[in-house]
Amino acid sequence: MFAEILPLLTKALGETIYMVVVSMAIASAIGVPLGVLLHTTAKGQILENVVINQSVGSIVNAVRSIPFIILMVAIIPFTRLLVGSAIGTTAAIVPLVIASIPFIGRQVETSLKEVPSGLVEAALAMGATPAQIITKVLLPEAMPGIVSQLTTVIIALVGESAMAGAIGGGGLGDLAIRYGYQRFRPEVMLATVVVLIVLVQLVQFVGNTLAKKLDKR
Repeated sequence: MFAEILPLLTKALGETIYMVVVSMAIASAIGVPLGVLLHTTAKGQILENVVINQSVGSIVNAVRSIPFIILMVAIIPFTRLLVGSAIGTTAAIVPLVIASIPFIGRQVETSLKEVPSGLVEAALAMGATPAQIITKVLLPEAMPGIVSQLTTVIIALVGESAMAGAIGGGGLGDLAIRYGYQRFRPEVMLATVVVLIVLVQLVQFVGNTLAKKLDKR
């Protein structure tokens, strides 16, 4: 029985990891600068601009308020236009990225708010430019918190990737639905749940370890 399930689990796990890694890389490349923008343009910050801050913040809040399953269905035409299909692991990456960008932005913004304002004031007094403050003060000081927050996002992505599998996105979710639920094989569903739990625990462990190493306090 296990020998029969193992190849399916291995393939599904590979698809899930592919979706999560690619989605996280793309979303972080956009979400981290977004978080910096949200923080630095807020009232009293180094690039204060209330109009930009509120406009971007409203868009972020709007996207975050859409349930992932609805977002996936709503952007099917866009996904098909972008990758040529609305089904499969690559197609699932599109809604995963869109859902993760505002989440990462807010998480990074929260981490940056925890940086003592005295450090920024000291850098300004020494003549540092906004770009220097962001790269030399804000991001390095907030990095442990950012890593912890991004770990949370990765775990959320694992869950959302399983949800994507329910509508043809592949991965562990697809395996649980098609081979476990629809074929009345509870052992397959149980195996996918165990693999998901182990994957989440591993991600959390690595994230916590990295955050501790980056924490200079």
